[in-house]
Amino acid sequence: MFVPGGVGMAAACRVKVRSLLPLGRKLSTDNPGFPGGSPGGAPVNPPDTPPAPVRERRLRKEPSGRSVLLFPGQGSQFVGMGKGLLKYPNVKEMFSVAQKILGYDLLALCLQGPEEELQKTVHCQPAVFVTSLAAVEMLNDENPKAIETCVAAAGFSVGEFAALVFSGAMNFAEALYAVKVRGEAMQRASELVPSGMLSVIGRPQAKYKHACLQAREHCKSLGVEEPVCSVANYLFPDGRVIAGHQQALDFLQQNSQRLQFTRTKRLPVSGAFHTELMASATEPLREVLRQVEVRRPEINVYSNVDGKRYMSESHVRRQLAKQLVSPVKWEQTLHEIYERTQGETFPDTYEVGPGRQLGATLQKCNRKASQTYTHVDVALDQD
Repeated sequence: MFVPGGVGMAAACRVKVRSLLPLGRKLSTDNPGFPGGSPGGAPVNPPDTPPAPVRERRLRKEPSGRSVLLFPGQGSQFVGMGKGLLKYPNVKEMFSVAQKILGYDLLALCLQGPEEELQKTVHCQPAVFVTSLAAVEMLNDENPKAIETCVAAAGFSVGEFAALVFSGAMNFAEALYAVKVRGEAMQRASELVPSGMLSVIGRPQAKYKHACLQAREHCKSLGVEEPVCSVANYLFPDGRVIAGHQQALDFLQQNSQRLQFTRTKRLPVSGAFHTELMASATEPLREVLRQVEVRRPEINVYSNVDGKRYMSESHVRRQLAKQLVSPVKWEQTLHEIYERTQGETFPDTYEVGPGRQLGATLQKCNRKASQTYTHVDVALDQD
């Protein structure tokens, strides 16, 4: 049964998760000095903690025989995800740690629902995060070479936290607590004003930014002060998600034919994510990111904000907070990951987590790269 609750940060993170993942990509909470109680608690490292060893610079690996991992975001969740993953190393322990951090039984919510609870921003973000990293454990058990040869990772929105944990930049429990804070702050921001997100597929001549401008002008005519309507996700050529005030999205749907949109669909989310309407959520996330330990990723991890790889610890903290009010440049990220000279081999790509949306966008952005795509199923039946 799903029972919500609360738990202190320090108490939640005393349990350790030991991962078999190589190359130092730990899903563990092996830092005893986790901040206590709230984002404003004690420093992550106590005074007597020895400094972290200097990491050797990793040499660039050629893509032939290499892999890339893609981590999905909010909207990919479904009741039943996680079924079949419990037999793999560390997965039960991961969900046990999650229960302590979140204060409710995340595994039961993933497996049994209810769906309306799983769909809530405060619940689905941790659910997608943990299930995606559980899928990594499955992949590592069944195809360890895919993990050992991984040279790059990227995550869509909240999936970026899972990618950073996999890369060794953050540990599992601290990142999950940051995701918890993020989801709660985004939920609160969503409740301040009626808003949402609209998936749009347009003709080549569609002008999305101009359509958003028209929608904002329409909102002003209705008396809406400082209306918001902007592109929130760049998915693939002629595929966008537009977010903003409900009246703006109504205008876009009602005028879709004139605006050269071939298809529009409201997304089942509570607010206008990755727009200015999330501004109030940035400071809570920024504050918790100041407290958790962040390291430079051991492999290339790409930021949603600009599609470029993370270069330093401060870069990670800065971009993760900025991501809340910036469009997800997923199409640009895929171009950055898969750009190569004529005849150069593409890496194997694994989508680790619920849904196949990232594989579908990869096919639309780069058909050749998508030929080596594999989905790691998170809802397989137990033996």
